[in-house]
Amino acid sequence: MASAATTANGGRSGTRTALTLIAKRLGSALLTLLLVSMVVFTISSLLPGDAAQETLGQGATPEQIAALRHQLGLDQPAHLRYISWLGGMLGGDPGQSMVANMPVSEVIADRLPNSLVLAGLTALIAVPLALFIGIFSAMYRGTKLDRGLNIATLSMVAVPEFLVATIAVLIFAVELRLLPSITLVSEEASWGEFLRSYAMPVMTLAFVVVAQMARMTRAAVIAQLNQPYVEMAMLKGVRPGRIVLTHVLPNAIGPIVNAMALSLSYLLGGAVIVETIFNYPG
Repeated sequence: MASAATTANGGRSGTRTALTLIAKRLGSALLTLLLVSMVVFTISSLLPGDAAQETLGQGATPEQIAALRHQLGLDQPAHLRYISWLGGMLGGDPGQSMVANMPVSEVIADRLPNSLVLAGLTALIAVPLALFIGIFSAMYRGTKLDRGLNIATLSMVAVPEFLVATIAVLIFAVELRLLPSITLVSEEASWGEFLRSYAMPVMTLAFVVVAQMARMTRAAVIAQLNQPYVEMAMLKGVRPGRIVLTHVLPNAIGPIVNAMALSLSYLLGGAVIVETIFNYPG
């Protein structure tokens, strides 16, 4: 009974520790977001120009500009404007877009699904390809094939996505005329048109994501291949492919999933540049 009580107490202690760790991570993330928003707001306030003047144009009178500034709250001190914006964000109201002349929430609601579709298609292609390259490179580590794949993936990581997108447009849209340079897909488009429209932005995003994920996967698999249990399995005559699939991957799945999460989270940030180049409504 004492042993059972000790086990139960240990389980409760482990749960509390895990919940405490999660709470600390969430608190750290919220604090980071708050600090980033303050820095961005401060820098934006220091930039030259007047939003009211830009909205009304050069022909606006000083009275019209002053009235719009008062309407938008631009005549208030910076710290009050930040508090007002932060209160709106916490209440689910991110404000009004002066460019689109509509609520920011509606702008995001209209375009976020398009960005998620682009990120989802990229992940659907990038994840299996990166896993194959990373595992294959790890199995033949130290060979010419491994060195070639390492050089290729390192070069892919070093190339920015806007350069990849520009080269893709020049080759596939301008020279070969195989793919459209603008990604616009209507609801009546066929599967062929859908795939042709998404081909270049997906290829551009996958170019960098595959390289990053493959290198992290290779490192995770190699770390497990150096373990004693792998050597024991090889001495027993187990084939390398079976060792990797049945022994190495289950033990390396944690670092591989972390690598996937880091790489896929990049999609939402990197997709902004790609969406702009291909005029994608994301």
